[in-house]
Amino acid sequence: MKIVAVTSCPTGIAHTYMAAESLEEAAKEAGHSIAVETQGAAGANPLTDEQIASADVVILAADVEVRNRERFAGKPTVTVPIKRAINDPNAVLGQAAALLAAEPVAAAAPAAGSPPPPARVAATPADRGPSGATRLRQWLMTGVSYMIPFVAAGGILIALSFVIGGAQIATKVNGGTFHGVTYPGVTDISKLLAQTGLAGVMFKIGGISFSMLVPILAGFIAYAMADRPGLVPGIVAGLLANAIGAGFLGGLVGGLLAGGVALAILRIKVPKAVAGIMPVVVIPLVSTLIVGFLMIAAVGQPIAAATRGLTDWLNGLNGSNAIALGALLGLMMAFDMGGPVNKVAYTFGLASLAAGNQQVMAAVMAAGMTPPLALALATAVRPGLFTKPEREAGNAAWLLGASFITEGAIPFAAADPLRIIPSLMVGSAVTGAVVMALHAASPAPHGGIWVIGLIGKPLAWLVAIVAGTAVSAACVVVAKGLGRRSLATPGLTVDSRKVAVAG
Repeated sequence: MKIVAVTSCPTGIAHTYMAAESLEEAAKEAGHSIAVETQGAAGANPLTDEQIASADVVILAADVEVRNRERFAGKPTVTVPIKRAINDPNAVLGQAAALLAAEPVAAAAPAAGSPPPPARVAATPADRGPSGATRLRQWLMTGVSYMIPFVAAGGILIALSFVIGGAQIATKVNGGTFHGVTYPGVTDISKLLAQTGLAGVMFKIGGISFSMLVPILAGFIAYAMADRPGLVPGIVAGLLANAIGAGFLGGLVGGLLAGGVALAILRIKVPKAVAGIMPVVVIPLVSTLIVGFLMIAAVGQPIAAATRGLTDWLNGLNGSNAIALGALLGLMMAFDMGGPVNKVAYTFGLASLAAGNQQVMAAVMAAGMTPPLALALATAVRPGLFTKPEREAGNAAWLLGASFITEGAIPFAAADPLRIIPSLMVGSAVTGAVVMALHAASPAPHGGIWVIGLIGKPLAWLVAIVAGTAVSAACVVVAKGLGRRSLATPGLTVDSRKVAVAG
C-alpha cells in the first residue's frame, strides 16, 4: 500500500512523534510505503499534494482535530486514537488494508443493455469515522493543546518574578497592602520597569499571557468544531468567561457553544451574492452576538457559581481529603501517560493554579515525573528483566522524567501494560499524596526539576518524587520477576517477554 498519515496529540510533544515513528517502522517491515505528517508543537511538515493524490489510504492517528482534514476527501480513511498507533501500529495498518480491500465491491455482471450498477462501499467501523464521544474529546484536547504554551510561558514568568522580586511583587504591580506596607500600583505601563524593576515586568507579561488561557482554550475548541468561523465567537466566549468569573469551566462550555453556533450558521444556504461576505462579516457578527448574549444572560453566571464552589472546596481541603485528592490525581497521571485521563488531571491542576491553589499543581507535576524516573531506576537496578531497547529507553527516561515528560514511560507500558501500568499508578499515587501531605507548592505549571527554584518546600517535593519513584520501581521489578518465574518449569527457562511478543 501507499499510505499517508497524520499524527497529532494534545501537547504536540512526545506522542505525536512516537506514533509517527511506530507507523513508519511497522510500514517498512510490512513492505508498505508511508509518508507521515506530524502536527506537533514544532509545527507541521505538510504532506505534498502529490503524496496525497498517489496514496491508497489515509491514517489519522490523533487525539485532537486534524488540521486541513479536507485534503483527504474521497480517500479511504482510518481514524484511530494516537496511543493505538504507538502501541499496535501493525493492527492499524491491518485496519487500513482491510478498509482498502473492502472499498470497491464487485457486483454481478449486468444484463445486456442494462446500465452498470453503481459501485458500493462496504461499511466498516473504520469507514464511519470517530464516534461522538471521540469527536468531543478531540475538540476539547485541541483547545488544551493550543492553551499549554500560554500556560508554560505565563506561569513560569510569574513564578520567576516572585523568585526575583519577592512575594510582594504582585502588590507592587497591581497596588494594595502587603505586610503593612501600601503600594500605589503601576497605572502607566511605560513606567513599569522604573517602578518595579525586571521582576515587575516579568510579572506583568506573565499575567497577560496567563489571562489568555481561557480565551485560547475556548477559541480553539470552537476552531476544532467549525474551523476558522468558530475562532472569533470562541475567543469572545472565553474573554466573557474571564470577565464573569466562570474560568476554565466557562471556557469549555463557551467554546462548545461557539463551535455549535458557528456550525449551525455555516449550514444555512444563502444566495451566491451573500456567500462572499458570510465568512468575513455575517458569521463572525451573528455568532459572536448569539454566543455573547448566551454567556452573559444564561450560561455564565451558573458556571461562575460552580467555579467559585470548586475554588472554595480546593482551598478548604486539608488532612486526609487533600491526601486522597493527591493520590487520585497521581493515579490519573500514570494511567495513560499523556493520554486523555492524564490531560484531565493536568487541566484540573491548571484550573487550581489559576484559582490560586499551587499545591494541586505541585502534586500533578510530581506525579507525572514519577513513571519515567521509576522505569529508568528499574532498568538500572535489574537490567536483566528488560530488553536491550528497553534499557536504552531507560537511559533516556531519566531526562524525560526529570523534565516532566510522562510519555517517556510509554515504550515500557506498550510492551507489558498489565504489569507496568498498575505499578506506575501505585508510585504516582504515593507521590501525589505525599506532596499534598507535606504542602509543597508549585507556581510553575511545567518544567519538572528545572523549576525546582520556584517550588514552595522544594525538599518536600523532592522527597515525594523519590518516594513514588522507589515504590513504582520496586513494583515493576517484583511484577516482572513474578511474571518470569510463573512461566518457568523444571529444567526449562522461559523468558516471559519473548512469550508475550510471540503471543
